[in-house]
Parts: sequence; C-alpha cells; structure tokens
Amino acid sequence: MKKLVITEKPSVAREIAKTLFAFDRFQGYIEGSNYIVTWALGHLVELCDPAHYSERYKRWSIKDLPMLPETLEQEVIEDTKDQFENINALLKRSDIESVVIATDAGREGELVARWILKLSGYNGKLERLWISSQTEKAIKEGFANLVPASLYDNLYHAAEARSAADWYVGMNVSRALTCHYDAKLSAGRVQTPTLALMTKREDEREAFLGSGYYTARADFGLFSASYYPEENSIRFTDKKVKEEFETSFKGKECVVSELKDEEKEEKPPLLYDLTELQRDANLSYGFSAKETLDTLQRLYEVHKIVTYPRTDSRYLTSDIVPTFKDRLKALLNTQFASTAKSYLEDGFDFDNERNVKEEEVSDHHAIIPTEEVVKLEKLSCDEEKLFRLIALRFLEVLSSSYKYKTTTCIIDASGKNFKTRLTLPLQKGWRKVSEDAGIKSTAAVDNLDISFAILRLHEGDKVKIEDIVVRENSTTPPERYTDATLLSAMEHAGRFVDDLDIKGNLANGLGTPATRAEIIEKLVQNRYVEREGKYFVPTAKGREVVRLAPKVLQSPELTGIWEKRLDDISKGTGDYDKFILDIKKMASDLVEEVKNSSLVFEPHFVDSKKCPFCGSEMMKSIALDGCVHYICQRLSCSYEEKLVKVPIDTGASVKIKKAPQFTSDGKVKVSLKKPTVKIAKTIYETKIEVVHESKKKNRTFDSERNVKKNNFSSSSFSDVGGGTFADFFKQSQERAEKRSKKRK
Repeated sequence: MKKLVITEKPSVAREIAKTLFAFDRFQGYIEGSNYIVTWALGHLVELCDPAHYSERYKRWSIKDLPMLPETLEQEVIEDTKDQFENINALLKRSDIESVVIATDAGREGELVARWILKLSGYNGKLERLWISSQTEKAIKEGFANLVPASLYDNLYHAAEARSAADWYVGMNVSRALTCHYDAKLSAGRVQTPTLALMTKREDEREAFLGSGYYTARADFGLFSASYYPEENSIRFTDKKVKEEFETSFKGKECVVSELKDEEKEEKPPLLYDLTELQRDANLSYGFSAKETLDTLQRLYEVHKIVTYPRTDSRYLTSDIVPTFKDRLKALLNTQFASTAKSYLEDGFDFDNERNVKEEEVSDHHAIIPTEEVVKLEKLSCDEEKLFRLIALRFLEVLSSSYKYKTTTCIIDASGKNFKTRLTLPLQKGWRKVSEDAGIKSTAAVDNLDISFAILRLHEGDKVKIEDIVVRENSTTPPERYTDATLLSAMEHAGRFVDDLDIKGNLANGLGTPATRAEIIEKLVQNRYVEREGKYFVPTAKGREVVRLAPKVLQSPELTGIWEKRLDDISKGTGDYDKFILDIKKMASDLVEEVKNSSLVFEPHFVDSKKCPFCGSEMMKSIALDGCVHYICQRLSCSYEEKLVKVPIDTGASVKIKKAPQFTSDGKVKVSLKKPTVKIAKTIYETKIEVVHESKKKNRTFDSERNVKKNNFSSSSFSDVGGGTFADFFKQSQERAEKRSKKRK
C-alpha cells in the first residue's frame, strides 16, 4: 500500500519525491515504492460561475440581481482539467492507503487540496504535512511528524467562508455596477479600498495649495548649524526673522549655550516577513511587489535557500534557534563568508527574547536562509540581489546592538537657537555586517551632520557667524504611492479606521502577504491605475470606480469585520452558517444601494477622443508594444482601436550620395559616374486598426453621412471617415502629373 502526496506545485512535488525516493515519472505524478507524489497547478478547482445556477445569469441584467444560490458549488478549472483527472484517477487506485496534504501550509493552501478531494469524492484517511522550508531535512522531519488532517478542518472552513463571502459580494456588486452604469466595473473587499487609498491621495494632491517657509543655516567657520525655531523643526515663516538674518547676523558673536553628550543603543532590525521584504526590495532595487514574490518563490522552490515566502511573521519559533550554525555554514561561499565564519568560530549575539515569539507565528516564521549550501553561480542577478537582503538581515539579527555617542551643540544667537550634532560609533554591532560585505543595509539611517569641530567646544565659548544662508522653500504635495509605500499602507490599514475594535481586527491589514502583489497587479491590468516610473497614478476610470462603489467597500473596515469572524471560524469558535447568512444579506443590500444610486459614470480622460459609434469618451492607453489604444468605456459599445504606423511605397525615389572612396595612398578615387545611388522613397502613415468591433457597428454614424454629403470618393478616406496621408499624397501626385501633361 502507498500514500498519495498532493502538493501545490510541480517544483515542490519534485523535491518531496526525491526525498521520499520516488523516481518513476508518469503523466502528472511521480511514483516510488511507498509514495506517489502528485501536484496541483495552484488551484485546480474554483467556485462555479453564476450561469451554473441559472440560465438567466448567463446574460448580465440588473433585474436578476442579487444572485444568492443556497450553497456555492465547485467546478474543475478548464485549463488544468487534465491534471485534475490525473489526481482523480490516483485517488481511486486500490493501493492508496491514505492521502497526505502537502500544499502550502496556510488557509489558502488548505483550500487548494480540500476542494480537489471534495470534487473527487475521496473519503479515506487524510494526513497533513506542515513545513516551512523545502530542504531535505525539513521534508524528512515533516513526514516523520505527519498529523491527522482533521486538526485543520476549521482552517479549511475559514478558507471556504472567505471564498464564498468574496463571491457573493464581489459577483453581485461588480454586476450591479456594470449594468447600472453601462461600464465594465469591478469592486471587491480588498481591491476597492486599496484603490481608494490611491484615489484619495490623488484628490489630496489636486486640492493641495502649498505654502512657503524658510530655513536658515549659519557658517561658524569650522562647522555649521541650522536654525531651530522649535525643538524639532527647522522651518519658519516669519519674514521679519528672514530679513533680520540677512541684514544683521553676519559677523554676530554667539555663545555655546549647551553641549550634551548622550550614549544610545540601536537594536538590530527584526527579520523579514514578505511585506517588509517587498518594501525593501522596491526601495533598494526598484522591484515591484510581484517581482519580489516571484523571485522569492524561485529561491524557495528551485534553489531551496530560503524558508517559506508567504509569511506574515517577523519572528521565529524556538525550534529554529538550534539550526543557526547549519544556516551559517551555508553562507560560507557568499560575500558574507567572513561574518559567517566569525560567528561560527567566536559565537554570535542573538536576542532570544526579542526575536523568538511563538504566539506571533501563526502559520510560518520569518524568512531566513535555509541550511542548503548557496551556489551563487546558479542564481540570476535578481535572485542574488534578493537573497543578499535576506542573508544580510539574518546576520544582522545574530549581531549585537549598534552603540553610539551623540554630541548635540546648541548656539545662542541673540535668543535664537542654532543646532548641530555629531554621532560617533562606540560599537558597530549589527551595522558592521553590511560594512564587511561591502553593501548598504536597508535598516541603517545615518546622521548627515558631521561637525567634528564641536568636540573642541565648551559651554560658554564664543563663536562668530561667518556667513548665513536663508533659503525660501515651499511645502510639497503628498507623494503618490509606490510599491513600497502602498504595501505598507495595506499592511497597516488599521490606521485608516477610527473604530478601535475594528482597528484591532486589522492587525494583518488588507489582503495577505501572499495576495497583495496580485491585487496591485490586478488594479494595473484593469487600467484603474497606471505606473509612472515608480509611482502609481489612478486613471479617470479608477477614480470613478471608487466614487460609484458602495461606501462600505471603500474602507478597510469591512476586512476588519470579516477577519475577526473568519479567525473565530478557524479557531472553532465562530459559526460558519451564520457568517454566510449575514454575507448574503450584505450582498443584497449593496445591490439595492447601487440600483438606487442617482450618480452617473462620467470619467474625464486626459487626451481622449470621442467614440465614433456611441459618442462617449474613449480612454487612451499605451500598450506594452508602444502602440496607442483608444478604448470605449461603454459596455454596450466596447469599441477599441489602436494607432499603427504603416510604411507606404510612393513609387518615387531619392538620391543618396555615396561615401568617397580612397586609394591606398589616401587620395580620393575619381569616378566618371555620378557618386549617387537611387533608393525607393518610403513614407509612413498612421492608420487606425480596429482591435474590438463595436457592439453598435450596424448603426450609421455622422462621419460616414458627412462623406456622402460632400461627394468625396469613399476610397479617399480611412475607415473612420478621415483622409489618410497616403491618399492625399497619391492625389497630389496625380494632380502634379496632370499639370505636367498640360505644360507639355
């Protein structure tokens, strides 16, 4: 008899199969003497589309909303149907004694496996593998400690409840918005409040008026200092003070009123969770959230040199601490070799109390290197960069605190305080790791003032202002979101909520570390936001989605409310059926809110044009190939066109001078032939190419009628009623030939 192991991805299946001595490869699985290892391809099963429940749902109509099936059913995803059939056949084999769920250890991973088993009708013995890395050691230990899958039944129920809730709300509200406003619009519990963060920031930027302020910096010869009108601010707005500095402070004698030395300590940063790593990768290397996740997944699955990526914890469990030496040995052929070797030989300084917190680790601990030896030559450039961040942070955490002394000097200039400071390291601690490796630590923030001369000063000393510079500045509008700042806002979404109870339920923020990158990319793909350099800019359509969506979907509060109830379900203290009933009631109420809305969908696009079929504004979009697209936003029309440059051979030619030819002694060769060559003259015209035909194509539009009224030849105009450059060029050539004949 054999155990059937179901993993989430083929790459994970291969590693587990190798560890379990399963080497015989077949279509969709790998078999050994004791185990058969197969895989999903992410989700193989999904919730059925609305049309599954009723014929009338095939056509989108607002009168058929809300759609509230009694229970939601699952169906096999068509694109991956063959692999589902492979697993289904394996589950029915007579030599299968039990199934081991080895999908990702978390809420969504549980759902992947359980739905496959549900649709296959499997009712046999179930076990669960729960590991945080893909090393051979971790896999062996995991299989030696399999637990009954029933221990995770509540986790599965919570995952299914989340999926059902998003279906009922998302499907109904998206259809209601689309039908009511005649525009393809979508809304959801996480997508819409994330978009709302960006549109609100854009509103703030547009409403920003700005205000002026001054800063002043005095040169005292051997050092300089800034004017501080308040304890922690260098800004001031009093014009009289500005004029006083400019007219009477140069050459002024001042007094050192205070010299204060402070010894401070800066503890090492915490380890990485996925969101923190995505932030730092964006700031250091410009990686998008999705690029970081995809690269990290390869480091985990293919190279097996980092632990489980999709974690929301920055802490470790106590069982990881004894493995530190093996993890250090794995870094001995990297740029961190000197630090790793030093820690292996002389020991390291790990703050167990600060970094080991069992209660802060739900499914997976923080991201750290594994015991697998790192082979840098096998890593891509991006993979090496990301691993460098993870290894650096791991070594920083194994280091002592950074200790330093700060000397602050305050100078009294006729009652006005000028301040400067000097920071000197006493013990480099964790900051030495990046110095030894020759890279910059993302956690280190350096003091910009370097005024060594103040070390020779004493309180009461007289100093003179040699020069003073006053700068006039203006406040800047709030900065648009980047991948880094948007991930941070999503993670700490509770700060946008006033209700203290709901704020507490938003400890994990909007979405999960595993889904945030996907949500951001979906907003880009739907053209709700665009990337301009590193910034996200909401489109006119995206701003309309937020304006028209029900208010409850515009705030992170809904996620806070749901997460509390889903967490209760996962712990066995929440009522699944009651939650679903409440969700159905909410979906029904939201549909009514949209139906009764008197708002109008009216996006204001920049550089747009009118749709030739329905007359509404078309959104301009630049495709990946650089082509300009114009897309009608009316669902009842859906016309899309793009501008393409087409070469036109005019039949004419141009003369190009040949480069002069030289003899061996450097003299120009003399040729009796004219030193020119004729080539065909090609010009380019911009033509309109239809990408999607309008649903209103059979209707006659004004430009066509105008062509007939003016008796122009239809062959002289493009498909949208305007003459092309080539047509006009041809007509010009014909007229020139006629004039030439007349002259002859």
